[in-house]
Amino acid sequence: MSPDKNRNPHLGIDGFRYADLYDHQRLADLSFAFDRFVGQRDVALFPRFDAYRAAVQGGVQHGGLNPPDESELLIAVSRCLGAYLAQMFQVEAEASVLRARAERDAEVVRFKKEFVAKRVTKVQAVTVDADRLATLDKAAEAIVRVAGGEVPERDAEHALAVAVNRLGDLEKEYPRNLTAAKPLAPSAAARATFGEILERLRGERDAVAILGDTLSEDDSATAEAAALHAISDLLIEWTAGRWKQPKGVWNFKDWTSFRLPHPLVFDHLVHTVPVDEIHVAGEPEHLRRRDGFALTDPRYTPRQVADEANYCIFCHERKKDSCAHGFQEKDGKFKVNPIGLPLEGCPLDEKIGEMNALCAEGDSIAALAMVMIDNPMCPGTGHRICNDCMRSCIFQKQDPVNIPQVETGVLTDVLFLPWGFEIYSLLTRWNPLDARRPMALSYNGKNVLVVGLGPAGYTLAHYLANEGFGVVGIDGLKIEPLPAAWIGDEHTPPEPIRDFRQLWDPLDDRILAGFGGVSEYGITVRWDKNFLKVIRIALERKRNVRFYGGVRFGGTLCIDDVFDELAFDHIAIAAGAGTPTIVKMKNNLLRGMRMASDFLMALQLTGAYKKNSMANLQVRLPAVVIGGGLTAIDTATELFAY
Repeated sequence: MSPDKNRNPHLGIDGFRYADLYDHQRLADLSFAFDRFVGQRDVALFPRFDAYRAAVQGGVQHGGLNPPDESELLIAVSRCLGAYLAQMFQVEAEASVLRARAERDAEVVRFKKEFVAKRVTKVQAVTVDADRLATLDKAAEAIVRVAGGEVPERDAEHALAVAVNRLGDLEKEYPRNLTAAKPLAPSAAARATFGEILERLRGERDAVAILGDTLSEDDSATAEAAALHAISDLLIEWTAGRWKQPKGVWNFKDWTSFRLPHPLVFDHLVHTVPVDEIHVAGEPEHLRRRDGFALTDPRYTPRQVADEANYCIFCHERKKDSCAHGFQEKDGKFKVNPIGLPLEGCPLDEKIGEMNALCAEGDSIAALAMVMIDNPMCPGTGHRICNDCMRSCIFQKQDPVNIPQVETGVLTDVLFLPWGFEIYSLLTRWNPLDARRPMALSYNGKNVLVVGLGPAGYTLAHYLANEGFGVVGIDGLKIEPLPAAWIGDEHTPPEPIRDFRQLWDPLDDRILAGFGGVSEYGITVRWDKNFLKVIRIALERKRNVRFYGGVRFGGTLCIDDVFDELAFDHIAIAAGAGTPTIVKMKNNLLRGMRMASDFLMALQLTGAYKKNSMANLQVRLPAVVIGGGLTAIDTATELFAY
């Protein structure tokens, strides 16, 4: 997109400007343009997609395809959509950076699977003395320089992965334990490649010092095999030793490639250590100190997200995607896990395996479009909000795939692209992958009042608006108005947002906007509430949506007012969890006792958690928190921090 600061710049698609993205007819034209793009990109793909789309709109489940074939088709079309959106907003270069990052991370994933998990773990118990390890350090660094390129200080993990993977490929040409029936026969290309590596290693004094005669001038295939196996054995010994004794640039404990899945033991889910004869605490290495009210969990790094995406075994290809659909028995009921929780999968049937596959490729735009078929309000889900998918992951005896981290990683990848918010915002109104409703309908003349603007209310507002209803959302909380430039009006399109990070606020300093219900006042700083801003701006940009705060239904506004005076056609109650739960026990409201949700609301809504706030909550320690759910945990951590 042109950096022109006016509100209606040209797009990267011929004949379209930014304001067209808010015009119903022009969105229809955009759909036809996308169809032509798919047909030009893949001649065979478009007829398949067009037939599928027609079948879905005709009421045929899965468009007449079996689920794996449907997934394969949608993944193929989503790649086209990712390229189309990148062209539209002129972020092809930035999108290619994400793909290049994924390729680098794929090297690390392969290193983890083929070398660390299969070879190093078998000798991890071996202890290497400090002097030997120091000598191995120098030899290993020389090998990494020669076989994988110079070791960059900022990405030693990738450099080691490249070197080890390259040597691993050569080992396939020089296998061990050969017999007379299967003699050594490396290809000419392999011999040339390894010959070059050997020649350079002979000039590395630290490598020669420890590998000795194996780096001799003998150029026979047998001698080459012996040298290659000695190099591999050295790397295995060194890696196992440094894993137990991390040091400097080789601090493997911080590396994604050394985070292996742990067994899932349901009667020992939380590992604790004794504090005294009575008390226990979490293991010290997992302790994270609270410091005020900043975000307590900054989410996974891109490499960690890629690791989780590649950990997935893409069960959708075999109709085994329990993360999305649960473990269903023949009688229609869902299996329960050993602690009695039903394994129902994602409540939205989100296309999780498909998202993971696209994320692993580095096509974050396509992955986000795939997520938004079933979960257009995905900024309100993901990490620290829901994990039903993880509970139903195919891995039931070891750590599951951290699907919420992948979902949030994909979302933030796109949001932090130039014009990334505009990509997300457009996908809430126009998503060709959603064959049932590829674009929002025009206004149908009927109006709905949505009471409550928490997760249920704002999600309902989105779906009603896309079905063509006029939507007015009200909430009892005061809702701070958004700048007019962000949302526009019926005559003027919003001003496009180039860098959404400029709108990102520190959680310990942000102004509570009042939008989001329980997500605003009931969830603590374990979740990034800036995502509420993403949802709200996208919703308020819809011309048939209006939100009003400080309106109490049944007080400020009554049913008769809604139907008789304001002429609404329907009322949708989405009041949610606004009222604190009162525990039915004697003397439950004595002095010094407080309802947990009431405490959290007061802490958040008054701004008492801010250092510069005049608001004050009087609390005394020690305190007892009754309950062990999310509200109880939030209350305990916030009380301690406050």
